[in-house]
Amino acid sequence: MLRIILIIVSILNCGWILKRIQKSQVKIEDSIFWILFSGFLIFISIFPGIVEYGAKLTGIASPVNFVYLAIIFILILKIFRLSIRISQLESKLQTLAQKYALDHIEKV
Repeated sequence: MLRIILIIVSILNCGWILKRIQKSQVKIEDSIFWILFSGFLIFISIFPGIVEYGAKLTGIASPVNFVYLAIIFILILKIFRLSIRISQLESKLQTLAQKYALDHIEKV
């Protein structure tokens, strides 16, 4: 039952992301991650043997715990990447504000 729910939610998620792309509300780069993430969830739902093998390989007692661990790991990587992007944008914003302030002072 959990596998069926996971497949349905992943397919709905892909459809929602594609709709956001059409409305130009999401950058293609970000949407690629979420589509691949949904594809990963569908893949492990269709082939549960891979999850069982991964759980045995890592020494995790339950395949469900392995799935949770994998999802948490992937999302932590995404959060780290987003925090790097935010830091870069804040730095660019600060530089732009400083340049604007200097240009504005010179004109006065």
